[in-house]
Amino acid sequence: MNFLFVLVVGLAAGTISGIVGTGSSIMLMPVLVYQYGPQQAVPIMAVAAVMANLSRILAWWREVEWRACAAYSVTGIPAAALGARTLLALPPRVVDVSIGLFLIAMVPARHWLARHDLKLSLWHLAAGGAVVGYLTGIVVSTGPLSVPLFLFYGLSKGAFLATEAASSLGLYVSKSLTFQQFGALTGDVALKGLIAGSSLMAGAVIARRFVLRLEPDVFRLMMDGIMLAAGIAMLFNAFVGA
Repeated sequence: MNFLFVLVVGLAAGTISGIVGTGSSIMLMPVLVYQYGPQQAVPIMAVAAVMANLSRILAWWREVEWRACAAYSVTGIPAAALGARTLLALPPRVVDVSIGLFLIAMVPARHWLARHDLKLSLWHLAAGGAVVGYLTGIVVSTGPLSVPLFLFYGLSKGAFLATEAASSLGLYVSKSLTFQQFGALTGDVALKGLIAGSSLMAGAVIARRFVLRLEPDVFRLMMDGIMLAAGIAMLFNAFVGA
């Protein structure tokens, strides 16, 4: 029954994140903590995130913007490993508050950039990859942080989903390998991650048909909604969990 509950929530999380590009960790992590405890939940989610991003890459393979992916990954992958090594060094509350405020601020920032027709360059993606990669190693989910980077670069719908997933894949592989090196990613934990990840992959396949029907403006509004909700959730978690 525990596995079934994780699979059901994972399917829903995979479908939603397959449409908006993020959110699977935010939805699935509380369930993993409840079922397996926080110590196992983080590496389980890292394995599941690898599978979730892989499924989005396979679903939108032809639309990956490889130059943007390379710029983001070349700094993000080593930064994720460094962040995983310092996972226990920073107060979680400080991280949650900082990311929450950043996400909320990104909603008006996106509209301001759109009005002024400003876009990020590959150099901006490389700088953002270093920051987001490091935070990805420390906290459970920074998916919403990468959303504005690729949106401001000018990607949308399938191209956004594919490129963000391809870029994030390397970060989560780096994080998982670091956990394995520290002994936190045992065979049992990896198996649980594969089970959770399989439901996320199935959800991503379901999501493809919905994304194809979305208008670009509707897609961007959904991005605003997920960033605002994620920011509020992180602030709520920081102060309620204190």
